[in-house]
Amino acid sequence: MSAAIKSDLPVLGTRPPPTSLHELFFAFNRLALQGFGGVLPVAQRELVERHGWLTREQFVEMLAISQVLPGPNVVNLALMYGDRCFGIRGAFTALAGMLLAPLVVVLLLTVLYGEFAQHPMVSGALRGMGAVASGLVIATAFKLLLTLRSSPMGVPIGLGFAVVTVIATAWLKLPLAWVVLGLGSLAMMVAWIRLRP
Repeated sequence: MSAAIKSDLPVLGTRPPPTSLHELFFAFNRLALQGFGGVLPVAQRELVERHGWLTREQFVEMLAISQVLPGPNVVNLALMYGDRCFGIRGAFTALAGMLLAPLVVVLLLTVLYGEFAQHPMVSGALRGMGAVASGLVIATAFKLLLTLRSSPMGVPIGLGFAVVTVIATAWLKLPLAWVVLGLGSLAMMVAWIRLRP
């Protein structure tokens, strides 16, 4: 991770960061094991509300960086936060916490799904989990809306970008890569202009 990114994002939130690799591993392990259908809402709850290792603003900043990097957002966030706390060892520890136990669970569920996929109760349960996961993501978005007040873009511009993004992806069905490249570049340019002295 570059020194520029590291200097912009302090480790400390409302409470001191983890004191050991062991604590970091189990925090991300607990986070990952709760995240059926999406880990982002759980990551926000664990890192910001439960542990207090990041403020909402710091979480949003790290999430914004992890969304423009290749790979899953929360895995990128785990790598960045682990690196911030303990360097490269912390990055790999947080990554192991995110992936180790869930990998075993996913492999077991894959075997079970292969056996029972045609059962109506299984397909109904999966549809229900999808709805719950969507609700969690929407609830997290509403919780993080408050961070727009301290953003250089401000509330009106931030909400404007959110609305245009929803229209572009959900209604116009534009490819996500083009939306991220186009609107992401425009948003960075607006933020850069507003941050200039």
